[in-house]
Amino acid sequence: MKSKANIGGHPIHPILVAFPIAFFSGAFIFDLLRIFGLDELGRTVEYLIIAGIIGALLAAVPGIIDFFFTVPPKSSGKKRAAKHGIINVTVLLLFAATLFYRRNTDFPSDAVIILMESVAIILLVWAGWMGGTLVYRNQIGVNPRYANAGKWKEVRAEISEGRISVRRNDKLEENQMMLVHAGPRRIVIARTNGSVVAFSDHCSHRGASLAGGSMICGTVQCPWHGSQFDTRTGEIKAGPGKEGIEVYEIKEEGDCWIIR
Repeated sequence: MKSKANIGGHPIHPILVAFPIAFFSGAFIFDLLRIFGLDELGRTVEYLIIAGIIGALLAAVPGIIDFFFTVPPKSSGKKRAAKHGIINVTVLLLFAATLFYRRNTDFPSDAVIILMESVAIILLVWAGWMGGTLVYRNQIGVNPRYANAGKWKEVRAEISEGRISVRRNDKLEENQMMLVHAGPRRIVIARTNGSVVAFSDHCSHRGASLAGGSMICGTVQCPWHGSQFDTRTGEIKAGPGKEGIEVYEIKEEGDCWIIR
């Protein structure tokens, strides 16, 4: 999947999430006002909940895309994104339940409605905090590319008899990287110090994608917490990581790079 979204996240996601937040929060506030005497707001609350449900379903689409194609696998960000999604689904179900309850009960209890909506709003705030953490700490939805990093490059490799074959990219310039999908493995190919190197895309600290980090003079820096690794030996050069990364032998054969 060749897409800049794999490093920066889906650009429409931050826009869409604002709608369910606004509609659900408005429904809760209007329900409180309704209890204190503004009975005519009851129908408005229902419309707001319906709009919130629709908005949440629309926002879920780029969210799911980001979860599967942007958040690095086996990382702290992946776990956080999974919790974020589960909480958002719970919020959606709670508001849908309040809508069903008020429409299918002859005398719906205001206490039950407010209780369910209060729990949903608390979860919504929690989900929002986790979403902000995904953006600012895990840089999902943020393009962290450094100067002269070039355009985001991502390819799928052919695997045969234990050899990974990648078509050589002559546009890969000094201190630029490309992400290679080789079956379940994610490998970074980089041109640095006048030669080509290959190493694991998985930061040993929290599992960030090193292909989205910075490369200079044979050292790759993790985009999340700044751990630095030697791209030839895999040794760690600066923390907070404690362990090195896996490196691979790479050589040219014809118009391909062969990784072992």
